Parts: sequence; C-alpha cells; structure tokens
Amino acid sequence: MAKYTVNPKAVARAEELIDARQYVLQSEWGSVQPKAAEENAYLEKHSFEEYELWHLGLTDGAADGTKARYAFVYGDFRRVHRMGLIACVYRAAEWRHKEIELAAHDLLQRLDRLTS
Repeated sequence: MAKYTVNPKAVARAEELIDARQYVLQSEWGSVQPKAAEENAYLEKHSFEEYELWHLGLTDGAADGTKARYAFVYGDFRRVHRMGLIACVYRAAEWRHKEIELAAHDLLQRLDRLTS
C-alpha cells in the first residue's frame, strides 16, 4: 500500500480558498472530481507546483512533477468542494492514513464553522 505525507502547501491553499469563500457546499463529488482528462488539461495550462496545491497528500517515493506524486484531491481546480473534503477524510480513514485524515477533517471543520 502506498504511503502518504500531508502536503502543507495544499492545506494552506485550501485554508485560503475557504477564507476567501471559494467553495461549493453541495456537489456530486463523483461527477465533479477531476478525472484524468481534466487533470491533463489543467496541467497543459498550469505548472505541477499549481497542481500540487489541489492535493492534500504527497505519495512517498514518487517523483515531484508527476501526477503519481499527488493524492487526495479536494477541489475542482477552482474551488474547494465540501464533498471533496469528506471524500478525503473517508478515503484516508479507510486506508489508515491518519495524518491526511486529520488534515482533511480540520479543513472540513473550518469550512463548516464558516458556513453554519
């Protein structure tokens, strides 16, 4: 099983987006989660440094500047999705990636405090 570390740059970016009210509270995450074609299209216009900011996890052992390096996407490359954060919490908890789970949980709580 792959191992992941928390991506502090992505956490900080998600916090900025939440504070700037750049979020979607209700969405069908399975429909709006970026697919491979959308990731590729994003990377045609943006750097891997920008791509990295949308992923809460960094895959241990994967090279920087590859899609394999980045995991646990939480948004649609424009906004944070509440359901994306919930998916990150769930997936990380399911596979016992505790640091990722807690980072996603903290972001979800931040968003919920702001919007309740």
